[in-house]
Amino acid sequence: MKSARITAPNEPLSISESETPKPQGDQVLVKVGSVGVCHSDLHQIKNEWGGSQYPMVPGHEIVGKVLTVGTNVTKFKVGDLAGVGVMVDSCKTCKTCTQDLEQYCEEGFVGTYNNKERNSDKITMGGYSTKIVVDEYYTFKIAPTLPLAAVAPLLCAGITTYSPLVYAGVKKGMKVAVVGLGGLGHMGVKFAVSFGAEVTVISTSPSKEADAKKLGATHFLVSTDKEAMSKYNSYFDVILDAISANHDYTSYLNLLGIDGKLMVVGLPIESPKVQPFSLVTNRRSVIGSCIGGMKETQEMLDYCAEHNIVSEIEVIPMQKINEAYDRMLKGDVKYRFVIDLASLK
Repeated sequence: MKSARITAPNEPLSISESETPKPQGDQVLVKVGSVGVCHSDLHQIKNEWGGSQYPMVPGHEIVGKVLTVGTNVTKFKVGDLAGVGVMVDSCKTCKTCTQDLEQYCEEGFVGTYNNKERNSDKITMGGYSTKIVVDEYYTFKIAPTLPLAAVAPLLCAGITTYSPLVYAGVKKGMKVAVVGLGGLGHMGVKFAVSFGAEVTVISTSPSKEADAKKLGATHFLVSTDKEAMSKYNSYFDVILDAISANHDYTSYLNLLGIDGKLMVVGLPIESPKVQPFSLVTNRRSVIGSCIGGMKETQEMLDYCAEHNIVSEIEVIPMQKINEAYDRMLKGDVKYRFVIDLASLK
């Protein structure tokens, strides 16, 4: 099998070969067809969050076909479409795991890459690879009705925005704002619109208004236009904050009505600022959300298949991944890069 890996921070990814692992027991071997490029890949490659371990094979938005299965596998058979998301293991026995909230495992879930495997010093390697072995419990069924490459980002960007909107109880008639129209934000718009909400996109880029409306948004606000923003004070029920750049929460909190919720999914490097008065006004809250559990992620994938929801993507060969990272930092992608693993043959 071939993989794209990085051996140190700020170095370009390079291609390497390794032996194909054999699935054991409950494991499935997936031939990776496509893998999405998440902004967190870039954070971890550069060790911006700390704790990065090298060599690293990134990638946690994985779709492909099952090549072989372990002797105990019952969920998949050879030839089935399969997906792998952000996690590949958890303890399965703690309070949160037994509530189908494996992403909040008390022991900490095992990430698809750049994490130590449970009870082992081996480091997990991700989906920038032609093949991957994963426990069937952490592998998802993918409907054949949607374009496979456009499904890949649902395994992170999709569930990362679906889960907080569901938790916040978004439904028909509610007023929802999505801050940041990028890889996460554009999925947040699609889900909120599909739930029947009136959706507003808030962005620093006036040029994104046409895309916001095309995705189903009713209103568009430029966050630097203080007068326009002030007209929406105490207006929204829910705001989905999908900004990965450093920013101040206060200006968005002020837009929330009574019991309004600022749902945070963007992960800035620096800690954001919050003015306490903006919290106590209207009994507002800031709530973080981390991907979703196995059950909810499969529900999200099934919902997308039923409602024909996929990510807006640009497909690239693996050989252009370093260029894609540079473009991603400039916001030059609509709205998710997806790598075609056939390019590694």
